[in-house]
Amino acid sequence: MIRLFTLLLVGTMALAACQPAAPEIGADGRALPRAYKITYKDSQQIPFRVLDSVNALRGASGQPPVELDAQLTAAAATHSRDMQVQNRPWHFGSDGSSPVDRVQRVGFSGILVGEVISETYETEIETLGAWMEKPDTRRIILSPEARRMGVSWFQEDSGKIWWTLVMGG
Repeated sequence: MIRLFTLLLVGTMALAACQPAAPEIGADGRALPRAYKITYKDSQQIPFRVLDSVNALRGASGQPPVELDAQLTAAAATHSRDMQVQNRPWHFGSDGSSPVDRVQRVGFSGILVGEVISETYETEIETLGAWMEKPDTRRIILSPEARRMGVSWFQEDSGKIWWTLVMGG
């Protein structure tokens, strides 16, 4: 009987340890946000999730779809890393480069429609949602001139993510 009780007690404790931890609550009484950690698997899927979401938004606005472009993605990756090095989200590189300079450096022969950036702890879809709420970034994402897209990020150990989306025509 003691063995059975001991087994039940140990089993109950083991199950209790498997329960997810209660979210931390902030001063406003709401759950604190958790950092979105990008895994290797996520890193393979993120460009396609962003592409699908952008094309759904463009379709709903009557705009043609865009395609992923390796050169624009390379320009986006360079800028995401550079923003992290500079520790500020802005459109100029540490070498003074502009978005136009960066897409030319990677050999993109089309036109630059625009660059959208963010410094956040949010997922790519939450970040895209925030971009869509602002008229300037929304205009770039939904531009009728856009036919190509590049997206990339750099994530710090703290979880902060530096996102860059580049639209080209």
